[in-house]
Amino acid sequence: MTVQGLPMAVPAQDLPARVRIHEVGARDGLQNEKATVPTEVKAEFVRRLADAGLTTIEATSFVHPKWVPQLADAEQLFPLVSDLPGVHLPVLVPNERGLDRALALGARRVAVFASATESFAKANLNRSVDEALAMFEPVVARAKADKVHVRGYLSMCFGDPWEGAVPIHQVVRVCKSLMDMGCDELSLGDTIGVATPGHVQSLLAELNEEGVPTSALGVHFHDTYGQALANTLAALQHGVTTVDASAGGLGGCPYAKSATGNLATEDLVWMLQGLGIDTGVDLGRLTATSVWMAGQLGRPSPSRTVKALSHQE
Repeated sequence: MTVQGLPMAVPAQDLPARVRIHEVGARDGLQNEKATVPTEVKAEFVRRLADAGLTTIEATSFVHPKWVPQLADAEQLFPLVSDLPGVHLPVLVPNERGLDRALALGARRVAVFASATESFAKANLNRSVDEALAMFEPVVARAKADKVHVRGYLSMCFGDPWEGAVPIHQVVRVCKSLMDMGCDELSLGDTIGVATPGHVQSLLAELNEEGVPTSALGVHFHDTYGQALANTLAALQHGVTTVDASAGGLGGCPYAKSATGNLATEDLVWMLQGLGIDTGVDLGRLTATSVWMAGQLGRPSPSRTVKALSHQE
């Protein structure tokens, strides 16, 4: 039995005192929806996430509407949330045109999205890995010249649906390229959810050996095989303090054969609070936000914690 919907805090040794949650539900989550969510609903979602204590909320993507029609309202959405006090609102920019659109609205944090594998780079960007990196170079250079924080997403860090297991040295090479071009931080993505804890720690150790500090690394796990929290704990044990998650587990569909679901922010917060790790997040408010958003989408949240706590209320 928990007290007021919170786990008993029993700290474990050698874990960070605080973790920054990089909330991706409003961008990574909603871009996977079949139906387009109204702009005002998206803005309310971001505002509620901020009210729950999340301080980094990825707001939208300045990609061409043809490719991600669900986020075609980036110009309309960003001004509705850009005045939230004490909240960072990173946005995805695929190229220089996307960067121009983001900077014109005052965005101060942007992200580029690279791949560790040739197959996914071709499928997602219609370029080779090196061609994609070359495309990002002027984007990152211009952003840094304007003192804008740049995050580099790297997908397929642990496995690829076409290529299978991805060699660690291959991932490290692309990570180093992103860091060398000026990215402030990297998010290591387990896009198809096949990572296991030992693999996570081996990749992190190899990155450290090649000069990429743990302080510059975040992790982005999918729960396809139920490993997201175990992999997160492995990353925390290595010293990682930035974890990506999606409110209510938005993103992907657990019932579709090839889809993968994001780690639910509520599930992450439950574990972190149980470990005595500070996040600044109010789990009750966050859960209520995901219940509200599930109502907007017309289906229940896949988050186990949301289900448990909303049934208790």
